[in-house]
This record gives sequence, structure tokens and C-alpha cells, in this order.
Amino acid sequence: MDQTTERMGCDLHSHTQASDGMNRPSENVQLAFERGLGALAITDHDTVAGVEEALQAGERLNMVVVPGVEISTMAGGTDIHVLGYYVDYRDPVFLERLAELRRTREQRNARIIDKLQELGIELTMEEVIKGLGRQLEPDESIGRPHIADALVLKGHALHLRDAFDRYLAQGAAAYVPQPRIHPKEACEWIREAGGVPVLAHPGLYGDDGLVREVIQAAAFKGIEVYHSDHEAPDELRYLAMAKEYGLIVTAGSDYHGERQGQVFHGDIGSRQVPMQVLEQLQQARAKS
Repeated sequence: MDQTTERMGCDLHSHTQASDGMNRPSENVQLAFERGLGALAITDHDTVAGVEEALQAGERLNMVVVPGVEISTMAGGTDIHVLGYYVDYRDPVFLERLAELRRTREQRNARIIDKLQELGIELTMEEVIKGLGRQLEPDESIGRPHIADALVLKGHALHLRDAFDRYLAQGAAAYVPQPRIHPKEACEWIREAGGVPVLAHPGLYGDDGLVREVIQAAAFKGIEVYHSDHEAPDELRYLAMAKEYGLIVTAGSDYHGERQGQVFHGDIGSRQVPMQVLEQLQQARAKS
């Protein structure tokens, strides 16, 4: 029997070294295979640089890999993340749009480093990149978790969460807001690249009124009901919201790998939906 028919679960949210994950894309796929999953989505922040390697690993293992992305946006003063599934990861217009988002992120990173230096912390972006322990590849995205790792390494924070709480989180000493597009624009980009837009982890925004506003303003096709940072009451609320707005129900671990002995946000496969959800996404894609 084909292994993909035996394996019934999908984890539709994972990150790799292409953004702020710790593993190579092929390593994520291997882990998903070992956990018995039937499908894994690669959804790095503002880049699709890890998709090709993941697809090749999926072919070797006879396992479904969904090409995806997670685009950083803002609405109502809150960071909102938009997942895109089955995007054409070679579309030149889409690639240039993502590149512009990464350039904006690089400018923000430079301002964070400046603020840290003003606080008396001797840290450079070269040191942050050196902390990766490897060469930075084209189209990879450097983010705050990498800066946090460098702060821990240099003894300015106890661990990743401490680095965010003291320096990098909103309201912290070295926080710098980043100009972002609206979720509606991200949904349009994803649809124009042949993909399906899904609202990521709504429970993290702390404002269901805003979640409803965003759903109504942007043409989402799905909502991530099951996420590593959602509790059971969150899942019930967003299941009801999915039914109300006719949205596809998705699930994702938001796996980033292991940092300083801790897995962020959840381990691969810790949140799953049935393989049939892939059919729903493909149908939504065909209708777009």
C-alpha cells in the first residue's frame, strides 16, 4: 500500500533554516516522516527558499510536502501572520514581493542592533550571522530569534524568552516596529501566486474582534484552528468562527526546531488535521 494512504495526518505549519527555524528543510520532512505524518507544509517567514529542498525530500520518502509561506502583516497595530499554501514558489512577481519584505526586515534588524548598542550591548549583525554556525544562503531571512540567540550566547540574556522579554518583544528596550502590509494585500499576493491564504494562529493576537475584522476585510480561505499555543477553549471558538465564515480548518505545530534545549512552538506533528484538508485547500485554490 502507498505510504501516503497509510499516513493520515497533516502538520501545515513548520519553519526551517530558510527563516528562523533550526533545521534544514529536508530534516523537517524526515522528522515528519518518522512521526508518521502524511503531509508537512514548509511555511517560512517571507521566503520560499526552503521549499525546493523539502519537495525533493518528500519525493524520496514518498510523502506529501505542501509548498507554503508565512507572510508578516499588520492590522489594528497588531502583527498578523498569513499562511499561504500551494503558492507557485518560482513566480518572479511573488519572489520580488517577498524579497522586499525581507529588505524591510533587514532594515529593522539594523535598527535593533543600533538600539542594543545604545544600551551598552556590544553586538553586531556580523556576530548574529556568525552565530548561525553556517553560511547564510540566498533568500534566507534573519529575524529576532537569531538576535536573541546571539544575546544569550554573549551572556546578555538567560534564554530566548528572556532575550525577548528584556530586549526584543513589543514594548521591550530594543524593540523596533516594522512597517508591514495589510493582511488583505498578503492574501491578494498569495492568490495571485496560485495559492490559498489562511489566517495563522488567531489566538496569539489577543483580540477576537480584530480577528473578525481581518477575516471580513481579507479573502481568507481558511483559519488555523489548531496551533501549539492554542488552548482547548481557543480551538472551540475558532472552530465556531470557521463554521460561521465558511473557512477551511487547518492545524500546525509552528515547529521551529530546538533552541537552547527547548522546542519552539511545538514539535512536528503535535497539531494535525486529516489528509482530506489538503483536498479542501486544492479545491479552494481551483476556485480562486
